[in-house]
Amino acid sequence: MVTKDEIMKALGNVNDPELGVDIVNLGLVYTVKIKDGNIDIELTLTSPGCPVAPMILENAEEEVKKIRGVTKVNVQFDFDPPWTPDRISDETKMLLGI
Repeated sequence: MVTKDEIMKALGNVNDPELGVDIVNLGLVYTVKIKDGNIDIELTLTSPGCPVAPMILENAEEEVKKIRGVTKVNVQFDFDPPWTPDRISDETKMLLGI
């Protein structure tokens, strides 16, 4: 059975190329739902007009599909609530000097 921890670990391999930090530590992952190998993920972006959004979406799907037991991955963007730097992990804030 696929776990949320496995999915979050896989999503940790997806970087925001503008910041060079993974989407998990940036706090861009809003929800992960698992049902019978079908994975639904809601992500946000640091800004709604992010030019690399398609690349982040594609990379997230590819990384999660690598997990044994995953049959389908659906990644969607959600901008409510809007992302703020408060969502960044403490470790990453230190790394970025925030």
